[in-house]
Amino acid sequence: MDLKQFVTIVPDWPKPGIKFKDITTLMDNGQAYKYATDQIVAYAKERKIDLVVGPEARGFIIGCPVAYSLEVGFAPVRKEGKLPRETVKVDYGLEYGKDVLTIHKDAIKPGQRVLITDDLLATGGTIEATIKLVEELGGIVAGIAFLIELTYLDGRSKLDNYDILTLMQF
Repeated sequence: MDLKQFVTIVPDWPKPGIKFKDITTLMDNGQAYKYATDQIVAYAKERKIDLVVGPEARGFIIGCPVAYSLEVGFAPVRKEGKLPRETVKVDYGLEYGKDVLTIHKDAIKPGQRVLITDDLLATGGTIEATIKLVEELGGIVAGIAFLIELTYLDGRSKLDNYDILTLMQF
């Protein structure tokens, strides 16, 4: 299935010059969403995944159906102050500043094989921070899966030592 036909390109959003890749038109097509999810599930099965981790909020949209299909748990990575129990955190850089990501301290058991999921690989900063959280808790990043990779932003270069699946490249 050509998943690109289900992604809507929105010009000049959120600011002039940006060609936003809108995945909501993929998600509202049941067959396309299932196909994309099934591709990531097949990738995860090959890597013997114990747990799926995804950064908010689109990592949840990708990771939760994958975790459900694999019959494994899902651990959310959220911005600081959003998780109710003890967390570990990592600071990471944004285009215009810094932010903090957190995960529950007990979300990952040492040695668990983790799949990280998100909708889009752009500059790689969010996923790089998510990897640090997983590894700080003793998890093994067995794979990283995205619907879309923006190759011109070269985020993959920050993730050189990791196995990556992208279903579409722009």
